[in-house]
Amino acid sequence: MKKTLLTALTAGALFVAGNGVASAADAPPPKTTHGPCQYTETPDEPPARPVPLPPDPRHTPSHGKVDVAVPTSQGALPLRLDRAKAPCTVQSFLHLARHRFYDHTVCHRLTAYPTLKVLQCGDPSATGEGGPGYKYKDELPVDLPPAPTDPTGARRVYARGLLAMANAGPDTNGSQFFVVYGDSALRPNYTVFGTVGAEGLKTLDKVAAGGIQPTAEDPAPVDGTPVLRTELLRVRPDCWF
Repeated sequence: MKKTLLTALTAGALFVAGNGVASAADAPPPKTTHGPCQYTETPDEPPARPVPLPPDPRHTPSHGKVDVAVPTSQGALPLRLDRAKAPCTVQSFLHLARHRFYDHTVCHRLTAYPTLKVLQCGDPSATGEGGPGYKYKDELPVDLPPAPTDPTGARRVYARGLLAMANAGPDTNGSQFFVVYGDSALRPNYTVFGTVGAEGLKTLDKVAAGGIQPTAEDPAPVDGTPVLRTELLRVRPDCWF
């Protein structure tokens, strides 16, 4: 599953594109869970690491928050997941964490545009193309303020400290997520499911200050691989409340 964070500045978009191969016409339909989240296998885009479909209870937990400890090679990146904002997303994220899907994965992309400042993680292949082998529905935010930089009113502020899902279009969430280190203007097409703690913001600032690796084509990029290699050493739920 191609999960490279693509940025279209003219459209103010930030998304993830799929890159699967079409399946045979006689292939069986993909498995889908029967609960409200309807996690669905993506046979054309197999998991970067083996992991089953998440549990999908009829009454998906939709209250409370979960603290997740995320030590990284650049410092701590504590997360607080909000079930009320995105119950299916939180359920999937915790499922992947419990299966150690995120352990020893590298955050593969850093952006430093004036209106888009995020670090993207969650792909075990570190290529931007890896996912969990399933997808699920969006739980889009409805309370983000309008972006003052967008006179059309289409974009919203994804504020510093937000935790959100990358995607390849409607209802294609998987494992890749991004953390916002500076207020960003985006269309509200990305599920917000938590926040980054104060210590994590310091880590993000450190990674952002390290810059983006230059290439032969672009000696001063604003979008690409972080200079400071940021490995998620492990991702573990800490406490529920």
